[in-house]
Amino acid sequence: MASFKITGGRQLKGELVPQGAKNEALQILCAVLLTSEPVTIHNIPNIRDVNQLIDLLGDMGVWVTRTGESSYRFQASDVNLDYLETDAFKRKAAALRGSVMLLGPMLARFKKGRIPRPGGDKIGRRRLDTHFLGFEKLGAEFHFDGDFYRVEGEHLKGTYMLLDEASVTGTANVLMAAVMAEGTTTIYNAACEPYLQQLSKMLNAMGAKISGVGSNLLTIEGVSELHGTDHTMLPDMIEIGSFIGLAAMTQSEITIKNCRIPELGIIPDVFKRLGIQMEFRGDDIYIPSQDRYQVDTFLDGGMMTISDAPWPGFTPDLLSIVLVTAIQAQGTVLVHQKMFESRLFFVDKLIEMGAQIILCDPHRATVVGLGRQQQLRGIRMTSPDIRAGVSLLIAALSASGSSIIDNIEQIDRGYQNIDTRLNAIGAEIVRL
Repeated sequence: MASFKITGGRQLKGELVPQGAKNEALQILCAVLLTSEPVTIHNIPNIRDVNQLIDLLGDMGVWVTRTGESSYRFQASDVNLDYLETDAFKRKAAALRGSVMLLGPMLARFKKGRIPRPGGDKIGRRRLDTHFLGFEKLGAEFHFDGDFYRVEGEHLKGTYMLLDEASVTGTANVLMAAVMAEGTTTIYNAACEPYLQQLSKMLNAMGAKISGVGSNLLTIEGVSELHGTDHTMLPDMIEIGSFIGLAAMTQSEITIKNCRIPELGIIPDVFKRLGIQMEFRGDDIYIPSQDRYQVDTFLDGGMMTISDAPWPGFTPDLLSIVLVTAIQAQGTVLVHQKMFESRLFFVDKLIEMGAQIILCDPHRATVVGLGRQQQLRGIRMTSPDIRAGVSLLIAALSASGSSIIDNIEQIDRGYQNIDTRLNAIGAEIVRL
């Protein structure tokens, strides 16, 4: 188990370029299974989860060629379905939450799919019902024997479906299955995150017929085959939000490059309501060094509440960053994590560092800002998941003294060479 040793209290200054979007990558990479023709993908992040999925695709028989620093060409012309029955597949797929999105493309093209119970962050219950209910409505049969999820469907047929929740991965999986189903499929209450929009645009470039992209009502006219394409991924909005919070907490002057600002939705506005100043310079976000930042209130003077919601609401992946950023604000914020019941439990470490946080219940935490009246102090802690891990890293960088974060493999799952990139602008992070 690797660790970071962080020397806190240093102001950073410089430019950061966000990596490609992790959550988009996991969908886009699975979609290469839909065609036997070459698919080239650019701006792929060099992170653990994505690299594991690329390796898994290679083990399945997909030809994988690296064509540039962040570009790969995939050709799924000779997929080995027998590999799905091996212990090696079970072990590798179970370690990766994103492996569940292999099912939709495999069902569409090969009429069957099989994955073990997937892994990923331990942030509470993350049910998969939406995926399998959608497959069943397309005419597939679903089986679960306690270890493996299996889907089979020789003749998928388009239909109307109202998803039980606007699941991002669920929508992506059902969408990929529906593009090659016979007839027309209508998906209502579909997730409409930029990742889904990107996936839909890629599939349309491959020959799919998807309309309603960007809305919660998708219409898919099934086609018999898809073709190769080139696709460039968005910058990672979660990393961009993390860098905004980092700049505020460490009183740093940072420019975040090439942000695709129109795709960020309300993310900049939420951080502005924490009092963080920023300027849009073309497609870059400039955050000046700020001695203090004042939390906004609602129009009636009520305490600011920041909660997650399906897109275009605020993404749940940034609530941990908002929470840690509020520690040094002037004012009080209620952070309401609606989707996952275990994601706020890392606040005990922030409290140990000196933060004033009341964990109201598994979904809500009230942060009473310190307003720079005192610094956090360095401690030893463990990263429980990707986003909490980076939140702890931000806290450690702002703290006095040294901190150690264990289990940084969780951070590496979602953030590309984060220590090297932050050290380049003045941080002091040592990988142990």
